[in-house]
Amino acid sequence: MAANEDLAQIDISTEEKDKLVAEVMRYALFKTHQTTGCPIKREELTQIITKNYRQRVLPALVIKEAGDRLAATFGYEMRELQRTRAPSNRSARTSSQQLSNVDAKSYVLVSKLDREVYSKYVEDKERAHVSGFAFVVISIVHVAGGKITEGWDRVSFTSHSREILLFYGSEFCVNHVSEDLWHQLKRLGLNETDENHPLLGNNKQALELLVQQRYLLKEKIAGPEGHFMSYELAERALDESISSKLKEYISQVVGTSAGTAE
Repeated sequence: MAANEDLAQIDISTEEKDKLVAEVMRYALFKTHQTTGCPIKREELTQIITKNYRQRVLPALVIKEAGDRLAATFGYEMRELQRTRAPSNRSARTSSQQLSNVDAKSYVLVSKLDREVYSKYVEDKERAHVSGFAFVVISIVHVAGGKITEGWDRVSFTSHSREILLFYGSEFCVNHVSEDLWHQLKRLGLNETDENHPLLGNNKQALELLVQQRYLLKEKIAGPEGHFMSYELAERALDESISSKLKEYISQVVGTSAGTAE
């Protein structure tokens, strides 16, 4: 009843609203597939709705219902993302505009299906290496204290630094954990200059994709020896659904390693 009253107030029929909801759902699903899970800007969804309608409250109503139907029909949560801050290398004016502008909001589709159901019917096994790469990179940044340089060994690591041993084997020396991200990835056979990796293709582009997907925030920082790039965990990597699994996995393997050592 309330929904029908809302539609009456903004002068749009149920049929018109349902058509807009379907268009937003379709766009969200195809855009997620096309961009390998990169966030969808709220502005993009709003433009679908306001192309033929000018009611100010309509986008919020349609986007909310599209999210509800995606959850009920496909088991996807249309989760809203919003940057808590802009990269520090940008101007203060630009940062302020980004944080105050509603169009800075974006959405990602997150499966809420049971893990076994998702693995059997939804997961693309041919892209498992992409998820594995993301997990390793996020783990490296996590044990580095949430931030790591791309090319300099200037980052101070936390007490969790020893956990990085998990990814490289027993021959990995603890003294090496103060090195940069690409030095760590080289221990996995991933070189920064490799543009033809058999699984990832261009390694630098694979890392850049994690920035576009909002798992990492990339910043250009000025230092005494010149500029350098830094990576830190972004919204999606800090989300409880990911960070809790990451911490659980690290704790399990650290416990196993300690038991083995004893």
